[in-house]
Amino acid sequence: MDSIKEITGKIKEFRDERDWMQFHNPKELAAAIAIESAELQEIFLWKDYPASESTVLDKPGAIADEIADIAVYLFELADNLGLQLGDVILAKMQKNAEKYPIEKARGSNRKYTEL
Repeated sequence: MDSIKEITGKIKEFRDERDWMQFHNPKELAAAIAIESAELQEIFLWKDYPASESTVLDKPGAIADEIADIAVYLFELADNLGLQLGDVILAKMQKNAEKYPIEKARGSNRKYTEL
């Protein structure tokens, strides 16, 4: 498995070979993440739970492509902003652990303000 740093390097290499950095400002990357997320949602649109599970089996390539598109833009945005993606993920997980203590959150889908 490649590290976040290695994957980010490959993304930057791909981008720079095409001279696309000029288009990859924070606003555009944030929009791209939202758009690609919507494309992932579209795959499951109007499907109940069983149909969604069937879609996972029927369209694994399309789902993987959309997840990859989201990740590519996310990795690049974090890098462009000088953020270490692994570090910010771990920091956020710690915040979530504090907001959602196991004894209150286990088995619940309530927001932390409702626990």
